[in-house]
Amino acid sequence: MPSHSYTVADVIAFLREFAPAELAESWDNVGLLVGDESWPAKKVLTCLTLTEDVAEEAASTGAGLVVSHHPLLFKAVKRITAETSEGRTLLTLLKAGVAVYSPHTAFDSAAQGINRRLAAKLGLADIRPLRPFADESLAGGGRFGQLAKAVPLSDFLEQVRTVLKLEAVGYVGEADMKVRTVAVACGSAAEFLEDAARHDCDVLVTGEARFHACLESRSRGVAMVLAGHYATERPAVEELAAVIAQHFKGLEATPSAVERDPLQWSTR
Repeated sequence: MPSHSYTVADVIAFLREFAPAELAESWDNVGLLVGDESWPAKKVLTCLTLTEDVAEEAASTGAGLVVSHHPLLFKAVKRITAETSEGRTLLTLLKAGVAVYSPHTAFDSAAQGINRRLAAKLGLADIRPLRPFADESLAGGGRFGQLAKAVPLSDFLEQVRTVLKLEAVGYVGEADMKVRTVAVACGSAAEFLEDAARHDCDVLVTGEARFHACLESRSRGVAMVLAGHYATERPAVEELAAVIAQHFKGLEATPSAVERDPLQWSTR
């Protein structure tokens, strides 16, 4: 089937099965946020956050749908003008006829979602949800699993750096402490520390955490690795493009080529 015969509705129907909206947190804003389901999909662009440059990329490359992990719209909007970054982004998309769908926390918690993929990427086995959903044993918040053998935290930090292609990671814990049971929660998710402790995890890998969460990590005796919000989520967003392309034969689906982590690290 040629790509021009797919509509936004076709891709959304697949995404709703892949990451059901019922898995999203109650505060979240998931689903079709911009556009019309009847519009032609043409091609699909995936990204972590829909910024002005990503919107320009979508428009210039002829995309019909952007799947943005983070919702473009969180708060009520009273006007859409070129005076704000959000307004300019929306105007660019609407002028080009580009729809926007956000799976966000539904994708985080899906059976084959971000946290499941992050856990697998770090080499964990026997992967299970930190917060399993009562009606779906394979889905849930966060994940935890086992390394093949216990290693010093310093070695695990190097593994995280290598796998996620990072120059540096932040951490809480003693470098020589042994870790084997590992919890993961993508993005900004230090609230999963209690869940990690309940499952006797040695370490929690997340993107970022506040100072007091780091103190809590130390007091609980559960190490914490801060790998960056972007690094813990962007790889799965890239993989999602491949999943869509594989499901819809003839439909081009690619991750944004211009998106970059806004946070940079100095190693000097």
